[in-house]
Amino acid sequence: MMTSFTESLTTALQLMVALDGTLVTIVARSLGVSALACALACGVGLPLGAWLGVARFSARALVLTLLNTLLAVPSVVVGLVVYLLLSRSGPLGSLGWLFSFKAMVFAQSLLVLPVVTALTRQVVEDAANHHGEQLQSLGAGSLLRAGLLASDERYALLTVAIAAFGRAISEVGAVMIVGGNIEGYTRVMTTAITLETSKGNLPLALGLGMILLLVVLVLNALITLIRRWREQEPAGRAAPPGLEMRT
Repeated sequence: MMTSFTESLTTALQLMVALDGTLVTIVARSLGVSALACALACGVGLPLGAWLGVARFSARALVLTLLNTLLAVPSVVVGLVVYLLLSRSGPLGSLGWLFSFKAMVFAQSLLVLPVVTALTRQVVEDAANHHGEQLQSLGAGSLLRAGLLASDERYALLTVAIAAFGRAISEVGAVMIVGGNIEGYTRVMTTAITLETSKGNLPLALGLGMILLLVVLVLNALITLIRRWREQEPAGRAAPPGLEMRT
């Protein structure tokens, strides 16, 4: 058993050092799908979460409860919903996206959107607890407050985006269902690891696994660096920068 593991690890390292074509293609596709999905989710989730952090309306508790519930939805359920939407009999079947790059991006975007929205809402709401009353006293509306507080918490929101990317690139269920795990077309790191392990191709699976762990390690290192940069910023600001110019 140990010999088999050693041989697989050695071969996996050789594939990585030699930049094996199959391995590079799978990694590049994984990064592309997750990066685009994360960008789309952040484009919607950051402003929506910032607004939820300062807005007060009658159904807010219900909306937040629903949002927190969506955080716990398994990726396979998201994949199933997207599959039904994109299937021939589904409402979006005419797009012809099923088992394609676009379908995987769509699925991961929906999976990551609640994460981005919920974390952004928490960050902005915490900031509003410190500056909210002052902003309101200066006549700032909810949208302006959301924008100013989000700008002030840009480092924290950057860590939200990085965490969302990590969530996207490490999931397997949704992309497996809507992408079909088609070799050379929709196969990404997580689905390839699952398939190659079942086929007994352990070197490729192990190589992809190590690269995936390396990506997650880099993401966590970035989050740590960003937090340190944030801590080194001058403290004690009374309000987000730029507010004085609007009063």
